[in-house]
Amino acid sequence: MKEGFRQSMAWLHTWSGLLVGWVLFLIFAAGTSAYFRDEISLWMKPELHQSSAAFRGDPVVVAGQAQHYLEAHAQGSNRWNIRLPDGREPGVSLFWAVPQAQQPAATAGGEQRPRRMRLEYATLDPATGERMDAPRQTRGGDFFYRLHFDLHYMPAVWARWIVGFCAMFMLVAIVSGIVTHKRIFKDFFTFRPQKGQRSWLDAHNATAVLALPYHLMITYTGLVTLMFLYMPWGPQAAYQGDEQAFFAEVFPTNARNIGRPSGTAAPLVPLGGLVRQASDAWSGHPVARIMVTNAGDSSARVTLFQENPRGVSSKQATMVFDGATGALLERRGEVLPAASETHGVLYGLHVARFDSPFVRWLFFLSGLAGTVMVATGLLLWSVKERQKYAKALAKGGRIGWGLRLVDGLNVAAVAGLPLAMAAFFWANRLIPAGLADRSPLEIACFFAAWGAAAVAGIAWPARRMWQAQLAIGGLLFALLPVLNPLTGGAGLWTTLPQGLWAIAGFDLTVLGLGLALLACAWWVGKRKPASKGTRPAVARPAAREEPSLAPEAEPGLVTANQALQPTGATP
Repeated sequence: MKEGFRQSMAWLHTWSGLLVGWVLFLIFAAGTSAYFRDEISLWMKPELHQSSAAFRGDPVVVAGQAQHYLEAHAQGSNRWNIRLPDGREPGVSLFWAVPQAQQPAATAGGEQRPRRMRLEYATLDPATGERMDAPRQTRGGDFFYRLHFDLHYMPAVWARWIVGFCAMFMLVAIVSGIVTHKRIFKDFFTFRPQKGQRSWLDAHNATAVLALPYHLMITYTGLVTLMFLYMPWGPQAAYQGDEQAFFAEVFPTNARNIGRPSGTAAPLVPLGGLVRQASDAWSGHPVARIMVTNAGDSSARVTLFQENPRGVSSKQATMVFDGATGALLERRGEVLPAASETHGVLYGLHVARFDSPFVRWLFFLSGLAGTVMVATGLLLWSVKERQKYAKALAKGGRIGWGLRLVDGLNVAAVAGLPLAMAAFFWANRLIPAGLADRSPLEIACFFAAWGAAAVAGIAWPARRMWQAQLAIGGLLFALLPVLNPLTGGAGLWTTLPQGLWAIAGFDLTVLGLGLALLACAWWVGKRKPASKGTRPAVARPAAREEPSLAPEAEPGLVTANQALQPTGATP
């Protein structure tokens, strides 16, 4: 702390944000889109668009229809799941586990173990009980939800450790940024365009302060959601290694492990009657989901999950019935321990599964602000670092390899990731709907597009590369509302008059994102590169200038367009 406490905090803020900034950009972008993952999944299944009107039907009747279908098509399965329709999911979603083979699989040591289960899916029309046209196979919005903490193509445990490490750095960057900028709220109302470094700093400050409570909340609660992975020692010590007992006490609403069937056949009681009984016991609160284990056996169990009445908390009350007799066996989660309720609130804040569309939109906009905050922070570092090479660049020299690498990674993340996300939606519509294993192919297209953008950006991190990738990503996003009706979906002229807001909202949102990216590409393109012999202008330092994120740098040394120049030499 040779330069003082706030200067040390400025250094800590800079490096804690830069070292993990590209991963944080992915986490923010993918996590923000996950607030509307149900709507994204619906858009990516155009076969369901014409049946997406908000018709929930009578839950008692709908549960009976689902039971009838599963008894006919899911024989031999030891687990059924029924998701009743709601305002965001119009159909009755069914999935059930099916053994891949009856015989056990042999392990390397010669032991026999049961083969892995595979899942079968179906969607029923709540109005008729008939199966809808089989929608195309896709991960939909769940891909982005899992991507923001599982990162894909790596073991989930490794990915979650990496994400937790980056989240801790993010928390350090936020706190140190608050300490560094004592005029942070004043700076929020200040934006000075075309001022080089100062403009980037103003944009970074504005997006940071605009949603500062959200940034603190989302980072801290993200760590809390995986706290038992990062800090398992307390439960292990208190419960002497019996973690199952700990989770059963802290999370009483979680379903118990599936027991073995008794081998005695017994018909399953009507699910509709159990739904009515549970709803009456919950003072009219509807049932959101039904899980049936060992259907058709005397050991069958039916677990009903209450539609979340707690608002912010993610915890759901449950009722467990004997599947053969209909007797109520257990009620869980109606009164939770303080620790469990606290965890439910923190987790609920992070995932934002609120009934209120207004709150989810508020979270979505705050997430976009966080994404822009990370992007401007990365670009700000490049702008300031380039000042060290201002004289060499003016004479046609080159910059260091570290700055060139950061420039390339900035192009790959900030411009390449939106391009890849748009390519993912295009792949959803252009890959044949009936193709087997098309979900992994959609995901492969996402990473192929991102990989190509990253290689191009790192190889040539120039202003024209920024412009090209932003323009391509903007066009792909902006044309999605046109692609939608051309590939079997419901267009805006259908969804807006009929009030199909889930589909219309997606089209309008991607149109807005596409126009924003095109505007950025236009802005980058209209910035004229500095002439080869032009000396950079040096701004006169103001009296009592507050320290920036890099206090040794003077504002105004490098213009914004120079930050997007080729890293080899100034053209």
